[in-house]
Amino acid sequence: MIHKEEFAEIVQMATDTIRTNKMRSSLTVLGIVIGVAMVIGVSSIGRGLDENVRDVVSSVGSDNIFVYHLDPLTFTRPTEEMRTRKKLTFEDEEAIKLLPHVKKASAGLRFFRPELGVGTYAVKYGDRKVKNTILEGDTASVKDVYDLPIALGRWFAEVDDQRHATVIVLGHDTAEELFPMENPLGKEINIEGRLFVVIGTLQKLKSVFGGGKDPNDNRIFFPLTTFRTLHPEIKDHWISAKATSHDDMPKAMDEIRELLRRRRKVPPDKPDNFAVLTSDSISDVWNQLTGMLFIGVFAISSVGLLVGGVGVMNIMLVSVTERTREIGVRKAIGARKRDILLQFTLEAIILTAVGGIIGILFGALIVWVIPALWPALPARMSAFWVMFGFTTAAGVGLLFGIYPAWKAANLDPIEALRYE
Repeated sequence: MIHKEEFAEIVQMATDTIRTNKMRSSLTVLGIVIGVAMVIGVSSIGRGLDENVRDVVSSVGSDNIFVYHLDPLTFTRPTEEMRTRKKLTFEDEEAIKLLPHVKKASAGLRFFRPELGVGTYAVKYGDRKVKNTILEGDTASVKDVYDLPIALGRWFAEVDDQRHATVIVLGHDTAEELFPMENPLGKEINIEGRLFVVIGTLQKLKSVFGGGKDPNDNRIFFPLTTFRTLHPEIKDHWISAKATSHDDMPKAMDEIRELLRRRRKVPPDKPDNFAVLTSDSISDVWNQLTGMLFIGVFAISSVGLLVGGVGVMNIMLVSVTERTREIGVRKAIGARKRDILLQFTLEAIILTAVGGIIGILFGALIVWVIPALWPALPARMSAFWVMFGFTTAAGVGLLFGIYPAWKAANLDPIEALRYE
């Protein structure tokens, strides 16, 4: 058994050796530093995005149901059947809102670039201009379906929709950029050659990318009938519904599915030719996407730890060769195998542990710098991944340091003394 004094002496010898070769030691732990910093950085960004997605989903509502004629969460190439599907109609929404377990329903149309999720229209007021604005037509009930937060004014009412009123509600970013220092209510905006009166503005919506710009905050909302007069060519409605309660969600979904199958004349042996989704569906797809991405990026960043471990083993083997005569002298004056084994193993562990600490500091710097430079990219540092990075680094030192230490401990003292 090694006494406390002997252990302290061996630790001192190991640290002295590392200090003597500062440059070599620094280069040895570089791979460990990079690996640990990447693990912490990637995990922190992933955690930040996950928290934001949960916040966004909860803000949308856990009792909301979304109906599309094509599944927006399917990323495969559409089949011929999908391309020729009948689109959802306003009449479908009117039928859905009468279902027993549906509290509210709304139909909407959008003029935007679906592949990019941004608008195509540039809105002007005076000398100010906002690009990539989404133009959206909705029924009056959309405010209650999504619990949209009004900042100023009011939302349009059913009577506005019935009389094709030329009124609009501005998204938060649209209002901020067009009217930075004045009240937008009552102002007229020229959109596609027609004047529309601003009757309300929205508060900023929760975004997956935290403080960054969200395309959904750069929107102009029209009564649905008014929007149709602007863009009669757009007929692809999407329907949103709010169930009477979260517990009634399965019943509401079954009622919607049964209703649409009947209205769209889908045979009993054929699958749905529409998609019914919930916020849980969005969360599940997000978890699948980020799970695979995280595993891939984590595997790549772990290569840094592996390369660092190989570097540690290589340098330790060189160190054993350089200090062969020293090992022979120590053995000749009474050093035991376990003393030599412990010394070289500790050297490897100390090297990688120091690399782990520096990697944690660099990881913390990444977590601080990324949101500062790119506010749209959130990051939340996790104590678990900090401990994981450090213990993994120390474990790499133990794993890759054992063979050089074993080789040093098993050197024949006589042969070692003869080594030049």
